[in-house]
Amino acid sequence: MSDAYFFESNDSPLLISIPHMGLDVPPDLLAKMTPVGLELADTDWHLDQFYDFGRSLNANFLMARYSRYVVDLNRPPNDETLYPGQTKTGLFPQLTFRGENIYDTVKELDDTERTDRLIRYWQPYHDKLAAEIERIRARHGKVLVWEAHSISSVLPRLFPGRLSDLNIGTNGGLSAAPEILQAIETSLTDCPLTWVVNDRFKGGYITRQYGDPARGIHTVQLEMCHSTYMNEDHPFDYRADLASQSKPVVQGMVTAALNALEKC
Repeated sequence: MSDAYFFESNDSPLLISIPHMGLDVPPDLLAKMTPVGLELADTDWHLDQFYDFGRSLNANFLMARYSRYVVDLNRPPNDETLYPGQTKTGLFPQLTFRGENIYDTVKELDDTERTDRLIRYWQPYHDKLAAEIERIRARHGKVLVWEAHSISSVLPRLFPGRLSDLNIGTNGGLSAAPEILQAIETSLTDCPLTWVVNDRFKGGYITRQYGDPARGIHTVQLEMCHSTYMNEDHPFDYRADLASQSKPVVQGMVTAALNALEKC
């Protein structure tokens, strides 16, 4: 077991991956962070709590220990852009999503530090993710990787206006069977939340890299707004009153996708 992630194994073809919930920062980096950086505002807060319904589905869980400010697990190791023409947040972020300095000095990392962070924090998560996908596929013949993410609803540096509450991504339909996406959309009939499919968030590196429907590997990313289940301002408290409205919706989406997987 690596200290780069938490893992919980259960007997289901569902794997819930939460690569941006980590709060740990190595001491040497912690000492260099600005007060704003120390708030870790761009964390996908409380998703382990929000997705606890996954245990009733016997889901497997893979969750990051380290902050995305150390290394972004949902970016390619060569740091190529995922959304050409849009603001790039990067593999090794130096600025918050709002454009504020994370560290006292903004500088390009040298090759030694880049390689060290990839080996220590990025690679173990991806090695485990790849291994579990193959284990689950061998056991069940197919696997659904649900990429769980959340983000502030208003971030002018990254997108105009306000995000939809739920942003579903399947890499433009390439990372999951159409039956799975259709089941998710059907589950949202009469949903009180706003939602879009393959719009601003089509899926990050994990969704794109691992999704392979022809081999029975289906990946879906859900980027939901912090405002649907928590306070968006520091200290970013969980809001059970909000979650009580959004959690059943998301649980319905995951359950619908899992049921559709059985027919693929």
